[in-house]
Amino acid sequence: MAGLVEEDHKKVLGIIKEESEGNNNNNYRTLVKEKEEEEEEGHSGQGDREMAPPAGNSSIHRSSSRPQLDVSKAEIQGNLEEKNPTILLPNQSDDLSHLALDIGGSLIKLVYFSRHEDQSSDDKRKRSVKDRLGISNGNRRSYPILGGRLHFVKFETRKINECLDFISSKQLHCGGLESHYTGADRNAIIKATGGGAYKYADLFKERLGVSLDKEDEMDCLVAGANFLLKAIRHEAFTHMEGQKEFVQIDPNDLFPYLLVNIGSGVSMIKVDGEGKFERVSGTNVGGGTYWGLGRLLTKCKSFDELLELSQKGDNSNIDMLVGDIYGGLDYSKIGLSASTIASSFGKTISEKKELTDYRPEDISLSLLRMISYNIGQIAYLNALRFGLKRIFFGGFFIRGHAYTMDTISFAVHFWSKGEAQAMFLRHEGFLGALGAFMSYEKHGLDDLMVHHLVERFPMGAPYTGGKIHGPPLGDLNEKVWRCKEGLGLSGENKTELESDRVERGGFNKRDRWQKISWMEKFLQKGTEITAPVPMTPAAGTTGLGGFEVPLSKGSTLRPDASALNVGVLHLVPTLEVFPLLADIKTYEPNTIDLADPSELEYWLKVLSDHLPDLVDKAVASEGGTDDAKKRGDAFAHAFSAHLARLMGEPTAYGKLGLANLLEMREECLREFQFGDAYKSIKQRENEASLAVLPDLLVELDGMDEETRLLTLIEGVLAANIFDWGSRACVELYHKGTIIEIYRMSRNKMQRPWRVDDFDGFKERMLGDKKVPPHRRALLFVDNSGADVVLGMLPLARELLRRGTEVVLVANSLPALNDVTAMELPDIVAEAAKHCDILRRAAEAGGLLVDAMINTSDSSKENSSSVPLMVVENGCGSPCIDLRQVSSELAAAAKDADLVILEGMGRALHTNLNAQFKCDALKLAMVKNQRLAEKLVKGNIYDCICKYEPAS
Repeated sequence: MAGLVEEDHKKVLGIIKEESEGNNNNNYRTLVKEKEEEEEEGHSGQGDREMAPPAGNSSIHRSSSRPQLDVSKAEIQGNLEEKNPTILLPNQSDDLSHLALDIGGSLIKLVYFSRHEDQSSDDKRKRSVKDRLGISNGNRRSYPILGGRLHFVKFETRKINECLDFISSKQLHCGGLESHYTGADRNAIIKATGGGAYKYADLFKERLGVSLDKEDEMDCLVAGANFLLKAIRHEAFTHMEGQKEFVQIDPNDLFPYLLVNIGSGVSMIKVDGEGKFERVSGTNVGGGTYWGLGRLLTKCKSFDELLELSQKGDNSNIDMLVGDIYGGLDYSKIGLSASTIASSFGKTISEKKELTDYRPEDISLSLLRMISYNIGQIAYLNALRFGLKRIFFGGFFIRGHAYTMDTISFAVHFWSKGEAQAMFLRHEGFLGALGAFMSYEKHGLDDLMVHHLVERFPMGAPYTGGKIHGPPLGDLNEKVWRCKEGLGLSGENKTELESDRVERGGFNKRDRWQKISWMEKFLQKGTEITAPVPMTPAAGTTGLGGFEVPLSKGSTLRPDASALNVGVLHLVPTLEVFPLLADIKTYEPNTIDLADPSELEYWLKVLSDHLPDLVDKAVASEGGTDDAKKRGDAFAHAFSAHLARLMGEPTAYGKLGLANLLEMREECLREFQFGDAYKSIKQRENEASLAVLPDLLVELDGMDEETRLLTLIEGVLAANIFDWGSRACVELYHKGTIIEIYRMSRNKMQRPWRVDDFDGFKERMLGDKKVPPHRRALLFVDNSGADVVLGMLPLARELLRRGTEVVLVANSLPALNDVTAMELPDIVAEAAKHCDILRRAAEAGGLLVDAMINTSDSSKENSSSVPLMVVENGCGSPCIDLRQVSSELAAAAKDADLVILEGMGRALHTNLNAQFKCDALKLAMVKNQRLAEKLVKGNIYDCICKYEPAS
């Protein structure tokens, strides 16, 4: 395999007692099936630092020697089911370190790696298509952690035993749940940073039998920040006047920048490149100052309590403002408004009041602003000193707290006169832990690019919302039926998650909820789940960029209400950028801007209204069993909570687009083990459509070339009406059969369409006879049934007739009633029984396996028919983001000169404005009145035929 270098197996002798132990199982898959869900994730990133005590602890190891991957005879095996392939390492021991910690004074942050389950498939059809497209396993990029996931979890340091129990329950310290080894079998070493790596080293040794290998904090912070800024598309954001705006960072133009880490104190680090940085400044007035003074002045017992108190404060009762000096007027000559703070705490010196006469809320807010403004000013002055335009803030002090970020942002904006801006990171609290993880040799993250990572938000995300929480959630069947390991959902917000008391220290068997599954409790509490209230600024100001107190909706505003959730990073190095995009830097897949509150509210309501019907279909797809009903109800509660979270904080999961929403729904279905909610419906519609296909083909063959082309495009548009994701279409299903609906739709096909570029497409296809036909066409298909059988297949047939290779591009995973790449070969094989053109092309493209068995390679090479092939697109959503497609599709695109995008999801919701290097045709029926009005100033059921020559 290209890029994999054979390692000496003796490098792991220090961990494996005998060399032969690593070679006994020659079929052992390094990426084993994982016996865990991802529900424990979904936290808002937070971080903290404390000064490390002197070295000298016997349990601290500084050696950089780590176990290596044995990649001799390594092989990548494809996966039809999950789109994520598997690396087979026949000579690899199970000792792959995949846990790192950042142990601060307040929080413990974990970053750990888990393996995707192995569902590889040896499919002759897929191998044949790969061979024709020139895709071989040797051409794949080589990554030790191919197809895995990075999880981000945090615990309060004062509850360190919960963290240790979590690690133990998942066996993270010894290779995971299916490892052949245990902590007692070897002297395991875990990378760690932060002062707690010294303080708690003996405890880790005693409880888990592991030693902590201490990594430098600054090294880890910078390494973590560099990785996130280069690899996560919308990692950085600004926060001004309560509004978040995500910033796209060009990885090639990242350096230099200033990293400001605000822990107990403040460090300011100038980062010039990978491994190139220096601490250029800092201040002793930081998070510890705020917490310490705040505790003395307000008697608050925790940092979060102090922050929450500040949200109810009015600092004008404490601070001396410019207006207090100038009789309520601005000092306009030097550009100071009356609300600008002239002196923090200055008003208290002229009043004869004691400490008890001042509201703790006002004191907390005044103190917060005093410290934040000064940090912002010092940071800007350092940026000015070194000519840096980018300043990133992170650390324990920020915690995703809206007022804190606003105050820092205002200070930087104020002192720089708008020339510099403060930016924050979604994973800011995990910089140190991620950097520690990257200090392992062979961690496999260095070469990952932004299109290789997919962030998903499993069930834990909408409920935890940034809170510290407890036990992991295990295998779904175990959770439902057997109530096995770690079913307690402990957390700080028990009103959201549970009514029963769950003991702290929470991962042992004694903490189970007796005689009742997690699913049943989840359903019982579903109606109590509420989304955090967003912190929206009011118009008035009370100080330098300060805001009036936002109103909470019936409950106390939580400190993390505007915090961003942190999901699970899926590492999929086989995803590639679609090579036919005209300009990847300007490409934006989403057509509708959900930053518009009215648009967001509308589409969230659409998804909510569609939910009951989706649940019915999902439950029916599993036979309507009691188990399916429980999972269906749980899915409805979980997805509703996602929608509520997004209504309360639209940026909670990062930059939001309609494509993200629709993909989240499908991921949530899969999370509750609904593999294909519309499977039976798709089968019935495919059968009905295939039954009438022969008659349609006969009718088409009787037409002249020009009439046939128009009829084919009309057929694609008419058949696109079959969309179970559209409420209007669902209502049609209840009133007629699939054939009746198709006939009605065909009868309404009258030009001109709302967007009608057919004449331009016809000219390219039939006009100049000197212009050769397209070499290869990529047809992005949409729905099953009439859509693909009576619409796109006849169009593909026409292209094949003209000598154009055709690649049908379909979903890797099910989404609504969309056809999948797994289903298409059977559909094509059935259609080929009635059409010689399709049969010969399918044989040439390797779709008819039985026909290939007795066909020699030489005869296939000399076949006069152009091939018809099927590739998966790399996603499982009704939409498609062309920044992340399968390697098979990327390979197929290299020789393509025509792209046809069909359906609302791929041609309207996304990619309507996409520009391509080749000819592009976008075909769709608009099945939503609002969308029709907004995009084409038309009405529901209007059609779009948008042809764009190569740009």
